[in-house]
Amino acid sequence: MDTTPFERHESQVRGYCRAYPTVFASASNAHQVDEDGKRYIDFFAGAGVLNFGHNDPAMKEAIIAFLQADGVAHSLDTHTTAKRDFIERFHEVVLAPRGMDHRMQFMGPTGSNAVEAALKLARRTTGRREVVAFTHGFHGMTLGSLAATANDAFRQWAGVPLENVVRLPFETAPGGAEALEAYRAALQDPSSGLRPPAAFLVETVQAEGGVNVASAEWLVRVQEVAHEVGALLVVDDIQAGIGRTGSYFSFDGMGLDPDIIVLAKGLGGFGTPIAMTLNRPEVDDHWAPGAHTGTFRGQGISFTAGRVALDHFTDDRLMSAVRAKGEVMASRLSELARTLGDERWEVRGRGMMQALDTGDGDLAREVQREAFERGLLIGPCGPEGRVLKLIPPLTIEDEVLAEGLDLLEQALAAAGGR
Repeated sequence: MDTTPFERHESQVRGYCRAYPTVFASASNAHQVDEDGKRYIDFFAGAGVLNFGHNDPAMKEAIIAFLQADGVAHSLDTHTTAKRDFIERFHEVVLAPRGMDHRMQFMGPTGSNAVEAALKLARRTTGRREVVAFTHGFHGMTLGSLAATANDAFRQWAGVPLENVVRLPFETAPGGAEALEAYRAALQDPSSGLRPPAAFLVETVQAEGGVNVASAEWLVRVQEVAHEVGALLVVDDIQAGIGRTGSYFSFDGMGLDPDIIVLAKGLGGFGTPIAMTLNRPEVDDHWAPGAHTGTFRGQGISFTAGRVALDHFTDDRLMSAVRAKGEVMASRLSELARTLGDERWEVRGRGMMQALDTGDGDLAREVQREAFERGLLIGPCGPEGRVLKLIPPLTIEDEVLAEGLDLLEQALAAAGGR
């Protein structure tokens, strides 16, 4: 295994490879194999990109056919057959059954770029500057989205002030529910000195923030407050959406009707980059042609694979399996917390985004190291990296999921669990 070219020529900014010190050569569904032939079970799945696993056969077949037919791989925002097929299928499978008339906006292929577009549009629509974001939230690394991101480990690298964001406690943070009501009351007070915001930007499940799960009641209240003060509700569903929690959107069935929905990660199905916002028509009408542009907005390969990925949502088979496997994950983590941990350990999550909060960043990193040695890829998150987040492909086989959970138990014990 030769890592010399990476160490000699690649930037110091590289991060994940330091936690996974090997050279991967191939991958299939929930497995990766390095160039020495060692097999790893993937409970990280590209930080939530690979909801449908590595090298999904149906998507791969569609991509190969697209390439062999000389399909248009790059198109800016010109019309192509691949984009039309994706748009029509997305409307048919996702929007129409929910009675949604949101317009699809494609932008640069990262979730951060999609958040940037959402913030721009919210400010343009309302004529206001400030945006409400929440403690422990993560929305991206570019300056606008970084301003909304709470983690100081990321914010400190900006080099400029990160402004025009009002930070409120998330529901699960101390005083979260009370703070929302206090903010609402202050906005109604003409002597509070506060101006109403352009938007409330929220995740239903704060993935990178530590898998903090909001209740439907609190999220509906956020929506009510936003609309009461003339602000937009923007739901960042980049990691929690596209089936991860057991339904296409993480907010399905909660009574939410966001003005803007932000999607990326699993949207392209195969792992190739794509990002999209869904904008209510009356909001989208505030755009002018080219007001948010970018070179890589028309990814033919991602449209092709993403169209195939939508087949998973024409019935409830996959989502039912996700909910069942999520229960298995939560039950096993609770058992591990009881047998190996102490009263500080907490299990939380929804669907197949489950987490164990160890309360100790050093312990969580040691567990990650021990897991890697045993052939399991996991990623800590949350404050001080103390939360072990499990986000395997939604398509992982039951026996592979069980094997991965066994490896996690071994890693926890080796890292110092009782």
